[in-house]
Amino acid sequence: MEYRSILYDVQDGVAVITLNKPERLNAFDDEMLAEWHDAIVRSDRDRDVKVIVVTGAGRGFCSGMNVAAEAAGRGVLRSQQTIAERRHSLRNSVHPIPRALIQLEKPYIAAVNGPAVGAGMDMASMADIRFASRTARFGMTYVRMGLIPGDGGCWTLPRIVGISRALELIWTGRLFDAEEALAMGYVNAVFEPEELMPKTLEFARSLAKGPATAIQLSKKLVYRSLNIGFDEHLDMAQLAMTIAQSTEDAKEGPRAFVEKREPQFKGY
Repeated sequence: MEYRSILYDVQDGVAVITLNKPERLNAFDDEMLAEWHDAIVRSDRDRDVKVIVVTGAGRGFCSGMNVAAEAAGRGVLRSQQTIAERRHSLRNSVHPIPRALIQLEKPYIAAVNGPAVGAGMDMASMADIRFASRTARFGMTYVRMGLIPGDGGCWTLPRIVGISRALELIWTGRLFDAEEALAMGYVNAVFEPEELMPKTLEFARSLAKGPATAIQLSKKLVYRSLNIGFDEHLDMAQLAMTIAQSTEDAKEGPRAFVEKREPQFKGY
């Protein structure tokens, strides 16, 4: 697929997806959503990609839906269509992204460089880890439009900040800054604007040099364990450990420890 609404680059085992509509704070439309989904699937299938970073061009991360287009009935929600016609509007536009991400075993990191509001905040919430610029702003602003989080926010946000905090943010639609996001545990770190991407890529590259199978299995184990009992978790951990033990990296780690050197993981 040719990309016109995003940028895609791979270096040092890290794929960077940059939303590229800075003139509208990277509000998405059908084209951007299709390209974003394609880039996620492409990164997942590329064996050379170990970590994926998503960020925004310009001064915004993602302002969600194009409100002007929605008001005119031309947006993602297809508000001028009949209920029967638009009953799959989200499933066919936005939902392919969270559905792809729920299957993604590779680390997925959001570098939130500016406003992430409405569906844009939902998109940030889909990341495994969020780093923020000091200029970032967040808000579950659906309620201001008389809407509900339609992109998975009612599922992801409570798992990050807890039920009570999530409901407060969803019900009020208030904006909050990067420091508050850090205090509530929504983001992992806050950096000065010029440091955000260098620090994010430094972290991503360190993961890309790690034992990829072990990292991916541990991610899968964490997420699957949110919805199962402890006994089932232990059974899954046994299976994951059996797979991890079979890798060359599981031999390299102990060998490097004994030889007092940094391990040189191959990712398999």
